[in-house]
Amino acid sequence: MDEVIRPVEHDATEITYDEQRYPARPNRLRSRAQVRRPERRSTDWRTADGTNPSYVQWLVGQSMLADADVLGRQLSGQAIMWRNPYARPDARRALRTASVWFTAYPISLITRPGESFLGALGDDQLWQTFRKIGIDAVHTGPVKQAGGIRGWQMTPSVDGHFDRISTHIDTAFGTEAEFRRLCETADSHDGSVIDDIVPGHTGKGADFRLAEMAYEDYPGIYHMVEILEQDWDLLPEVPEGRDAVNLDAVAEAKLAEAGYIIGALQRVIFYAPGVKETNWSATAPVIGVDGTCRRWVYLHYFKEGQPSINWLDPTFAGMRLVIGDALHSLGDLGTQALRLDANGFLGVEKSAEGLPAWSEGHPLSQAANHVIAGMVRKIGGFTFQELNLTIEDIRDTGRVGADLSYDFVNRPAYHHALATGDTDFLRLTLRTSLEVGVDPVSLVHALQNHDELTYELVHWATLHSADVYRFRGRDITGAELAETIRADLLRHLTGEAADYNLVFTTNGIACTTASVIAAAQGLRTLDEIGEEHVDDIRRAHLLLAKYNAWQPGVFALSGWDLLGMLPVPADTVQDLIAEGDTRWIHRSAHDLMDVAPDASTSSAGMPRGRSLYGALPAQLASGTSFVAGLRALIAIRNRHDIAVATQLDIPDVAHKGMLVMVHRLDQGETAVADAPIQVTVLNFTGDTINGAVRSTHFVPGCRVVDACTGDEIGRVDGLYSFGVTLDPYDGLFLLLEPT
Repeated sequence: MDEVIRPVEHDATEITYDEQRYPARPNRLRSRAQVRRPERRSTDWRTADGTNPSYVQWLVGQSMLADADVLGRQLSGQAIMWRNPYARPDARRALRTASVWFTAYPISLITRPGESFLGALGDDQLWQTFRKIGIDAVHTGPVKQAGGIRGWQMTPSVDGHFDRISTHIDTAFGTEAEFRRLCETADSHDGSVIDDIVPGHTGKGADFRLAEMAYEDYPGIYHMVEILEQDWDLLPEVPEGRDAVNLDAVAEAKLAEAGYIIGALQRVIFYAPGVKETNWSATAPVIGVDGTCRRWVYLHYFKEGQPSINWLDPTFAGMRLVIGDALHSLGDLGTQALRLDANGFLGVEKSAEGLPAWSEGHPLSQAANHVIAGMVRKIGGFTFQELNLTIEDIRDTGRVGADLSYDFVNRPAYHHALATGDTDFLRLTLRTSLEVGVDPVSLVHALQNHDELTYELVHWATLHSADVYRFRGRDITGAELAETIRADLLRHLTGEAADYNLVFTTNGIACTTASVIAAAQGLRTLDEIGEEHVDDIRRAHLLLAKYNAWQPGVFALSGWDLLGMLPVPADTVQDLIAEGDTRWIHRSAHDLMDVAPDASTSSAGMPRGRSLYGALPAQLASGTSFVAGLRALIAIRNRHDIAVATQLDIPDVAHKGMLVMVHRLDQGETAVADAPIQVTVLNFTGDTINGAVRSTHFVPGCRVVDACTGDEIGRVDGLYSFGVTLDPYDGLFLLLEPT
C-alpha cells in the first residue's frame, strides 16, 4: 500500500538559480552535449513511425488537438460567446436547469438487439419514464473514443473510457447523430444531457504518438521530457511488446537529481508494486519526424496509458485540446453540461529540496478550472467537478471553477452511518463542510456511480491529520479518524461480513448500494440474499435516497440503484479484475426497460447482474416498489424547492442512529426573513427510534407538519424542540409552520 503523504504548504522557493545544480532556464541558454542524429532513411508506406509522412498525417487526422483548432476557429468572433455571464460559478442556476440526475454507464446498459447505447438512452419511452420518476437529466458517462494507438491499430481503453483519444463518438456506443437525437429527446421532455471532459490526461492516442515523434507543438500537450541519449542509462529497459515502463523510486530520484523531472509527487494514486511505483514512466525509443530517435519520461497521475496534460506549456497545446473537446460537446453535440473528471491535478511544481513536488491544491489547478468552467458558462452550459481532495480544495476550486462538486466528503460518511448505525461521523463531515465554506447546494449528492465506494478520506488523512476532533466521546486526530472509518467500513462491508464486496486498491470498496445495505443487514453471501430480504433492503435504499435528495444540491442515482442491482460474482469478470481493478464486479449489466429479458450480457459483454427490484415499467405499476417510493420523495423535494435552499444546522441528536438537517426554503435569498424552515429527520438503523429534535433555528409554538401526509406531528416547545417517532430506516420531511 502507498504511504499517504500530508500535503505541505508551498511558499515561494528560496533556492536561487545559482544554488540549483541545474538552472531553471531554457536549454538554449546553457550548453548541452551534441546528440548523434541518425540519418533519414527511405520508408515503406506501411511503416508506423515519424519517417513516414502518410502515417504522420493519418495521426494528425485522428488527433484531438487538430479538431480543437478547427472548433475554436468556428466559434471565435461569434456573438454567442458574449451572451452569458461566466466569471462566477452559480450552483443554483445549474440546479434550476437540472437537479435530479441519472448517471449512466455505457457498457453496462442492456439494449434491444442491434440497438446502441446512445440509441437506447435517447428513446422517448425511457424519457417519459424518467420524467414520471422525477429525473430531469442524464449523465451519459464517457462515450468518445478512448484507449490508444499502436502503429496503425487502435488499442482498448485501460480505464473505462476515461483515457480519451478523440472527439469522435466510439462506434461501440453509437453515432454522433444518435447523440444529437438524445439531446433533442431530452430537450423535448425539459431534460438535459451531461457529457464528460477529462482535463487532466488523455489516452495514448494520436496526440501522444505525435508528441513522442516531436511533431510541431504536440509535445507541449503533455508533461513529458526528452532524455538525452547519454543519459539513457538512467532509464529502465522497456520489455518487448510494450511501449513504456514505469519508473521505480530509485530511477525517479536519479532523474530528478539530473534535473530532468521534478521527482516524487505527494501521492502515488493506484500504487501497485511492480506496476505503478511512481507517477512517471519512460518510453521506448521513438523515431521522430526529424529522423531523431528519442526517449521520453512522462507524467501520469493515474495509469501508464493516461499521460498527464501540461496546462502551462508555452504552446498552450494542452489547454487548446481540452477546450476544443468541451466546445465539441456543447456546441456541436448539444449537451447542457460537462463533468470535469480528475480536475484537481492540473498543476505540478518542484518543491524545496527533500520534499515531494507540489501536485495537489496547486493554484494552477484553480486557474485552469476557472478557464474551463468560464468557457462552458460563456456558451451557456455548466460544469461539475469530481475532486477528491480536502474540503478547502473543493471550496477554493469551486469559488472560481466548476458550478458544482461531487460530494466526496459526506459520501463515505453516510455509508459509515448505515454500516454502524451511528451518525457521529456523518454529522462531523456535514458540520465541517459548512464550517470550511462548502455549501451543500454546490454538491452532487449521489447514490452509486461507476466508481468504488471511496473511503480515502483525504481531508482528514492529509492536511488535517494532526488536527483533533471529537468522535465517539473522545478526542482523536484526523489521521486516527480516517484510519478508524476505513477500518469500520472494511470490517462491516467486506471479507467475512460480505464476500461479494471487494476492496479496490487503497481507494475504497467495489460494491453497489444494494450490496452495502445487504452487508449492513448481516447478509454475508450473495446466495443468502433472498426475496424475504428485499423489503428491508428497499426500505434502507429509500432512506439513503432521502438523505441525498432531502438537502440542497443535486440528487444523483444510477441504473444499479433504480433496479436494486447486486454485484456479479468475481469469477464472472476474472479477466477484468486480474490486475486488481475490482470495480468491475459492481458494473453489472442491467435492463432498465425490460427490452431484452433473455439477454445474459450487455452488448459490450458485461455479465447481467441480479436485480432485486425489477425493471422500471413493472415498478411504476406497483405502489410499493422502490421506484414508487423514489417518485414520491422526489416529488416532495421538487414541491418545496429544497434543491436550492440554504442549510442552517446539523444539530446534536437524541439517538446515535438519528440524523437531523435543518434548512431554510429561501431559494438562496438569505435576506428573506419569513422563508419556511424545513427539517429532514432520518433513522439509519433497523430499530424504531423515539427522540427529540432540537435546534436554535426553531421558533417555539410552530406547528410541525409532515409534508408527505400533511399531518401535524407536534409543536416546537419552549426549549426549541419537538418529539418524533421513526420506524426502522424511516425518514421525515417536516415543515415548521407558524400558528
